[in-house]
This record gives sequence, C-alpha cells and structure tokens, in this order.
Amino acid sequence: MVKPVFLDQSGSLRSFAGPRRTEQHDIGKFGLIERICSRVEPQNASTVKGCGDDTAVIDAGNRYVLLSTELLLEGVHFDLTYYPLQHLGYKAVVAGISDILAMNGTPRQIELALGIPARFSVEMVDRLYDGVRAACDRYRTDLAGGDTTASVNGLAIGVTAAGDVAKDRIAYRSGAKPNDLICLSGDLGAAYMGLHLLEREKRACGGQPDPKPKFEGHEYILGRQLKPEARTDIIERLAEAGIVPTSMIDITDGLASETLHLCKSSGCGARIYLDRLPIARQTHDMAEELHADPVVAALNGGQDYELLFTVPLSKQQEIFALGVDVIGHVTAAGTGAMLVTPDGSEIALKAPGWK
Repeated sequence: MVKPVFLDQSGSLRSFAGPRRTEQHDIGKFGLIERICSRVEPQNASTVKGCGDDTAVIDAGNRYVLLSTELLLEGVHFDLTYYPLQHLGYKAVVAGISDILAMNGTPRQIELALGIPARFSVEMVDRLYDGVRAACDRYRTDLAGGDTTASVNGLAIGVTAAGDVAKDRIAYRSGAKPNDLICLSGDLGAAYMGLHLLEREKRACGGQPDPKPKFEGHEYILGRQLKPEARTDIIERLAEAGIVPTSMIDITDGLASETLHLCKSSGCGARIYLDRLPIARQTHDMAEELHADPVVAALNGGQDYELLFTVPLSKQQEIFALGVDVIGHVTAAGTGAMLVTPDGSEIALKAPGWK
C-alpha cells in the first residue's frame, strides 16, 4: 500500500504518520465542524467572527458584512426525480439568505457555483437559473457572480450569500440568558413530511409509463419542501418593534439540533414545551398516513427555514403582538436542553450529528 505524502513548509515531501483512523460518525457532524474550526485562527483584525455561527462577520466600518456558504449535492440534499429545477434554484437561494437573516441581517448579494453533469442540457441549466432569478427578485438580492464546472457525480450547487447588519443589531448564537423567552417564527415539520410524501409517491409510481402521484390535499407540505420561503418578514417586524434578539439561528437541521446549538454557544440550558410546538394540520395528517410522529418531524426534520430566537422576558408583550410563537424559556448553565411534556416530565433533546 502506497502511503500518502504531502509537502511541508520547506517544500520537502513527508509521509503521513498520524494516529489511528477516526471515523466521522465517532465525533458526529458538529464535532467535525468544531474540530476544523479549532484549527483555524483569523489573520485579519476585520474578521470579527469566523467559524461557529450562521455566517462569518466582517467589520466594514459602520456596519458588519455577513458571509455564508451553502452546499447542495444531488443524491444527498435533493432528488431530481421529483424536484423541479426551478424550485431547486429558488430553494438554493433561500438557504443562503436564511443564514443572513439568522444574524438579524439584510441579504444583499449571492454568488452561485455549479457542478454540472454531462446529462444536463442548456435548457435544464436555464430552468435552474429561472428559479435563482425568481428568488433574487423576491428577496431583492443580486446574483453577483459564481462559477461553473463539469461534474461526474451529479448536480452540485454552492451558494455564497452576502449581507449586512448594523453593529448594534447583530444577533449571534451566543447571547441567550436565563429567563429569556424562546421564540419561533412559524410551524415545524412540514418540509420533512413533504419530503416523505415525495419519496412515497416516487416508490409508488416507479416504472409506470404515465405516473400519477397523489398529491391532492398536501399542497402546503409540498410547498414547504420544494419551495420554502426565508423569513425576511420576521426580521422587518423585529426592527419595527425595536427588538434585538439576544440569540438567533435558522432551522435547517430541526428544532432539537438548533436548540442545542444555542445552548452550547450561549452556555445555558433550555426548556421547550411540547404543547406549544406549532405543527400544521397537513403535517399531522401526513404523519398519520405514514404512521409517523409529527413531533419527531418538528424536532428532527429540518429544512423549515424558520427562525429560532431568544428575547428578554421584558419583551413578552411586544413579542406576542408580533404573532410569533413562544415555545419555551432559557435556563441556567448545566440544566440541559429539555422537552417538557404536558404532565411535566422532561426529556433530553437529542439530534443527529451531535455526540
């Protein structure tokens, strides 16, 4: 077996002679991210925040510039058997914009990098960009550049989003304090159940010359999966009310995972109340059809692109006036992140990617 080699700083070839092999699942997705970030130190004073939040934060004088990157891979994040290219282009932009919103910022530009497989025609690329342009128009964001290359492993989409925020209005993951209210911008689990509906109909229609998937009555959850929206309205309403969240994150990996992120970054615990979780009627109905638990969809489903944020208890009336859901409160460090059932029992929140 040939050992891999690398060039050291002097230009000499050296072989890798590291410790035992560590599998990714041994430390989890977020353990891997933390490991990577721990080895990176900013070289420029203008880098206020690098790894560890929804975006990087760059000091640009009187405002902060926000930068984020999302990577979507065919076969991992989407299936072109049932995913219209226009919707995919739209969703890719929303994924980037949502990260900017999670810092209480305003999206300004995106850049799009594509790995295009040989089976794609020019017209297929056009349809993808139709969706990109539609999202840019919807959110008043400029497509400012990008890159294209060939791909041998399916379609790959890289989105870099840029935005900005006033320095006194930025919201990190790390500012939550005990007794803060935990707020949520909308219902959860719909995108996850929409995905399961699409997968079910893919299996049912497989091999049919004229497939007729059964989507009637499920339009809402299909829309949440195929063409989600970023919650710019919430950022605007918070600004109008003069509220700056003490912490914030967007929900892409499920409520449980994002709550764990806020707790870890803020050094606190949390209590999320089961009977306060907003779950849409169609999400409940689809879960019943599939013999699934809608609460699991809400906690671990992901791709909802809602905003999870905390505000001081003193802002309770203003938050209620905004129409967002208050689903729990922040607790002291060491108390854990718990789901509280109607009978008062507490269940520790767990999520994929965490160890």
